[in-house]
Amino acid sequence: MSLITVDNLSIRYGANTVLRDVSLRVEPGEIVTIVGPNGSGKTSLLKAIISATKPAAGRVNLKPGLRIGYVPQRLHIDATLPITVERFMRLSGRVTRRECMSALDAAGVPDLLKRQMSQLSGGQFQRVLLAHALINRPDILLLDEATQGLDQPGSAAFYRQIEDVRRDTGCAVLMISHELHVVMSASDRVVCLNGHVCCEGTPAIVASAPEYRALFGTGTGGALALYRHDHDHDHEHDHPHSHEAAE
Repeated sequence: MSLITVDNLSIRYGANTVLRDVSLRVEPGEIVTIVGPNGSGKTSLLKAIISATKPAAGRVNLKPGLRIGYVPQRLHIDATLPITVERFMRLSGRVTRRECMSALDAAGVPDLLKRQMSQLSGGQFQRVLLAHALINRPDILLLDEATQGLDQPGSAAFYRQIEDVRRDTGCAVLMISHELHVVMSASDRVVCLNGHVCCEGTPAIVASAPEYRALFGTGTGGALALYRHDHDHDHEHDHPHSHEAAE
């Protein structure tokens, strides 16, 4: 049974239709990435899936009992607020220290438990948000441009961590990203949105589709090959803190 099934979904804000007749399925264990230009309805689709936006037409069905972990685009924490990573992790409910440490380890930052949230680099902060999303062992992770504000190495390292999480836990991933060069190689399937589904399929199929090229050009093919080379090389020498974002 599909984890998420979206059938003929349309979303309107007033007179403005942002999504029209969108259908989508996410199967257990797969990584699906949604790409599209600004204003194409990507975040609206994610909001409809988590019931934060009501569809004008169509429907979203979730597998009964589906556990969702959500990593937001950004989260602002007042720099003057004294809150440790452990305390932040425990905001999600009755969570043991062991569970906090296990989730941080899965997110690639096992040594941050006692650090202040305000002292984390951009890359560390996003890894803690990922750990927070993993703490209840979700069936699927939803990521809304979770690497916005990170530099390119930091983004690449974060997406490699997502691949590792999928490998180690078996959870599916549905993510929105504008970083085509990284995302295309990290995905099993890509859905290109521009108010409707322009094209979808494997990264290779989407990258060669006329609709995709009309939106993004043809430059991502070379970047995709480059990323795969870097990906293979970096995995030989990678360290959780080796690609943190520049502040």
